[in-house]
Amino acid sequence: MPAPLPTTKLTAHAMPELAHRMSLVKSSAVREILKVTERPEIISFAGGLPAPELFPVEAIAAAHTAVLSSDGAAALQYSTTEGYRPLREAIANRLNQQGSHTIADAILITNGSQQGIDLVAKVLLNPGDAVIVENPSYLAALQAMSAYEAEFVVVESDENGMVVEELENILLTHQPKMLYVVPNFNNPTGRTLSLERRKALVRLAQRHRFYILEDDPYGELRFRGERVPSLASLDTQGVVVSLGTFSKTFAPGLRIGWLSGPESFVRSLAVAKQSSDLHTSSLSQRVVEHLLRTFDYEGHIEKIRTSYGKRAQAMLDVLAETMPTGAKWSRPDGGMFIWVELPEDVDAEKLLAEAITQKVAFVPGNSFFANDQKRNFIRLNYSNQSETKIREGITRLAALLPNLSTSR
Repeated sequence: MPAPLPTTKLTAHAMPELAHRMSLVKSSAVREILKVTERPEIISFAGGLPAPELFPVEAIAAAHTAVLSSDGAAALQYSTTEGYRPLREAIANRLNQQGSHTIADAILITNGSQQGIDLVAKVLLNPGDAVIVENPSYLAALQAMSAYEAEFVVVESDENGMVVEELENILLTHQPKMLYVVPNFNNPTGRTLSLERRKALVRLAQRHRFYILEDDPYGELRFRGERVPSLASLDTQGVVVSLGTFSKTFAPGLRIGWLSGPESFVRSLAVAKQSSDLHTSSLSQRVVEHLLRTFDYEGHIEKIRTSYGKRAQAMLDVLAETMPTGAKWSRPDGGMFIWVELPEDVDAEKLLAEAITQKVAFVPGNSFFANDQKRNFIRLNYSNQSETKIREGITRLAALLPNLSTSR
């Protein structure tokens, strides 16, 4: 007969502490602000939200019906981690039409492109590894990489994107594992990385042997000018890993994104994904593949571009009419955001508190800076409001600024 287990007296102790790395991960400013902006009376320029009235709801509903009717059992079953092969083939064909050189086996389907950022960081980064980021940069990418204890090395950006000359100087003293960049209509600035700088970034990555993580959720949303070749299309040595998503064109609720890159690296990412979620929704993958075959995707994207172009122009016009001397802002050719630099003596977080009382919201810019945060910047989203609401909301916002200036 086995000996009885020893008994211990239960005492009131604190539960185990969270992992050290969680102290490095900040809550998303956007997610927190969205809790406030759910109120219908708020004119919100805060979230990076596509226009819901442009979601192809009827087409998505019909696609679900068709998929469940023809292939329901498979659509509701477990699937491969890499993703539904016909969808990966369709994505590869579309990327190749845009100048890339990829195949289905070099593509991993993800739960939105955000999961792709997390997977790359998970596979690549050890604590203390250097990651090059733009200043400012996408805050949820900073959040994801912070979880793996990355050390951020920032490179300033201007109207043509990341300043490559500054990067060249940094590479004399740093050996990064990765460079993260949003080349098209950057979040938060709305700026686009020039072709000359894209070529230079790829050359530097090839010479210094680090990966470029090219995050391109907005590339399809160009409403002015000509498409600029992707970094992946300029790469001949397997240094670029690219992210894409259908969240900004079909609907974010489908949670279908993808990652493309060197096959061996993508296989490692698939293993990492297995431990996270096994696979992305089988049903959603088949629905998106069905839509790409049967729906006028190009015509739908053109509607989005036209609408966002008008909304962006409406915001630019009212900013020019109402903002005080000393304020500056970006002029995007696509995407969803305008980046505003307020007079130096204005604190954007104090402005937000006042703006909420006037039923207007935005995202203060400090969270988009990896290291030294600057407090007089704000990000404005124009895709989720009508032109009328844009004019009303920006007018209310601008009226608050004279009262917040410490130099008045």
